[in-house]
Amino acid sequence: MNISSVSKETGVSADTIRYYERIGLIPSVKRNVSGVREFTDEDVRWISFSRQMRHAGMSIEALIEYLSLFREGDETVPARIDLLKEQEAVLQEKVDLMQEALERLRFKIDNYGSHMIPREKTLKEFE
Repeated sequence: MNISSVSKETGVSADTIRYYERIGLIPSVKRNVSGVREFTDEDVRWISFSRQMRHAGMSIEALIEYLSLFREGDETVPARIDLLKEQEAVLQEKVDLMQEALERLRFKIDNYGSHMIPREKTLKEFE
């Protein structure tokens, strides 16, 4: 598969795929005699994994650390789990904040006449 196909399949831009490869988030991709990357199914799985972790909010630095531990072997499983638990806590905090914001917004929608209109009348006009 070429980079364009992989980009379409994974939803990761070609530039991001090249970046992930350059910084070590995915293993080096084999190239043909013309120097064009030829992605395997395993390469696609690495790209998908990195994308999922990024969508979960994991920083590039934390993901690099996780992958470094992964390459060190099974003795690093506890450290990898700790990294994932840290990310879980960060993500849960974001979910809680979003849930709170959603509840406030729903309250405002449900009580627009009795809550929002009177409050809006106390706001200073834009000049």
